[in-house]
Amino acid sequence: MLKNLKFYSKNIFQSFLACLFGILISLILIIFLTERPFHSALDFFTGVFSSTFYIGSFLDTASLLLWASLGAILAFSCGNMNLGGEGQIYLSGLVTALILGNSQDVHFAIKIILAFLSACFVGGFCAFIPAILKIFKGSSELLTSFLISSATIPLVDAAISGSFRGETNNLLATNFIPEAFRLKKLLPPSTFNISFFIAIFFTVILTIIFYKTKKGKDFCLCGVAPELAKYSGIPVAKYSVLGMFLSGAFHGITGFFAVWGTFYTCHYGFYSGMGWNGLTCALIARKNPLALIPSAFLLSWIFTAADRTSMINGFSFDLESLIQGSILFFISAQFVLPKFFAKEKEKNHGSCNRLI
Repeated sequence: MLKNLKFYSKNIFQSFLACLFGILISLILIIFLTERPFHSALDFFTGVFSSTFYIGSFLDTASLLLWASLGAILAFSCGNMNLGGEGQIYLSGLVTALILGNSQDVHFAIKIILAFLSACFVGGFCAFIPAILKIFKGSSELLTSFLISSATIPLVDAAISGSFRGETNNLLATNFIPEAFRLKKLLPPSTFNISFFIAIFFTVILTIIFYKTKKGKDFCLCGVAPELAKYSGIPVAKYSVLGMFLSGAFHGITGFFAVWGTFYTCHYGFYSGMGWNGLTCALIARKNPLALIPSAFLLSWIFTAADRTSMINGFSFDLESLIQGSILFFISAQFVLPKFFAKEKEKNHGSCNRLI
């Protein structure tokens, strides 16, 4: 009991350090690149809560982060890594925009259900292909999911700037969803909506499934100890494919809610950062679905504050992406360095034994 508590405490502390590292990078840049460094640094911490708009934007960003991180953690839990989140989000967003932006004669509820299921299927199918290739061809799902995403994104760009470009706006975007079909704002003028509460509900449900049901425990065992799961009679390949499909489906839901409740259109590059931010959030949570909620809140606050600071101070670079990269780098170092030192220790130990 105490050993498990110590293990989880260590993971929480390491995740906290990763976020602290991102905040530190932000503060260093703010202090050295702004005319009033201390005022800007204080505004970085408090500015998100200065108005209803920023509070709503903070919560809406947390909502999209939760959906994307649920997709990432489902892949982690079954022993996979889905790096195609951004392409899955983008393509699902396009499908959602096309369904909700047309067919005026179709009933509202039918259109929403059709758009939701289509987004889930499109995202899930994009992640399903790498899972199948892994089982039958032995290819790395990490590489194939990334390559499929890299191929999907320019195709969606071409569709948006070409045949599916809206006729009533000057943006590189599809037609806007009619106001009657848009998800209602809860904190106007921000785009905060009910998808935030739905995401939290799904996060709690996934946590219960993982830790309180046999199927959920079998699913997680496939990621932790696939050989043990295989010899225990658990269909590892089946859970691997299912996990990847569900991972893509939740990325599809991210694209669905991003278009239906946040942007009201599929515009050029709206996906940017969503997939990687969701991956960052899942890495911070360390395969614990319930930990996604505080992770999403913390990252959303950091990213919203960074965007606000960049806009106010006129930064010529993307501060959010820099923070994201810093956090990912720190988390990756936590995974890679211990393994590197363990190998070195084992190597040195073997050399000592040969000398003896």
